[in-house]
Amino acid sequence: MPERHQANPTVHDLIVDRWSPRSFDQSAMPQEDLNAVLEAAGWAPSAFNGQPWTFLYAHRGDENWDRFLSLLVDFNQIWAKNASVLVFVVSDSLMRKDDGETSANRSHSFDAGAAWALAALQAAAMGYHTHAMSGVHFAKAQAELNIPDDHRLEAAFVIGTKAPKENLPEALQAREVQSARKPLSDIARAGNFA
Repeated sequence: MPERHQANPTVHDLIVDRWSPRSFDQSAMPQEDLNAVLEAAGWAPSAFNGQPWTFLYAHRGDENWDRFLSLLVDFNQIWAKNASVLVFVVSDSLMRKDDGETSANRSHSFDAGAAWALAALQAAAMGYHTHAMSGVHFAKAQAELNIPDDHRLEAAFVIGTKAPKENLPEALQAREVQSARKPLSDIARAGNFA
């Protein structure tokens, strides 16, 4: 693992030690492990408990893998092909009531992001690594995956077991480090934005 970031000691180690490598070892992920990661995502908070997320996944080598991989931009395909699982995160833009009525859900993307964060933390707790991507052919993926028009494809992420950086093309090896974090003073303010 890269050099550990320094953080407020009350921030949980699971959070501080989580990072997003690109080098994965091509190992299989048991379905029960994936189920645990996605179930953890489902425990995320959401507006009115709407749970507006859906996770579409493919295991490396299954009948959907090549099709899912082709929906990523070329740069991401180079390294994501070695992960165990590829997941697309979809959110429902409508709040759906039991009586069939719908209304706009302003927080659907926010809520899906909370679910992704819990998936990443659960995966880390189980010894896996994740890497989220916005480098997706969004229009193509929306159509190819039969995502309804009232849903939004938010992002993709991979899950897998980290491999040595030397498994990556040379140009990517230098980037295989834990990303820096902005100081708290840059991301939190008392009162107004400015």
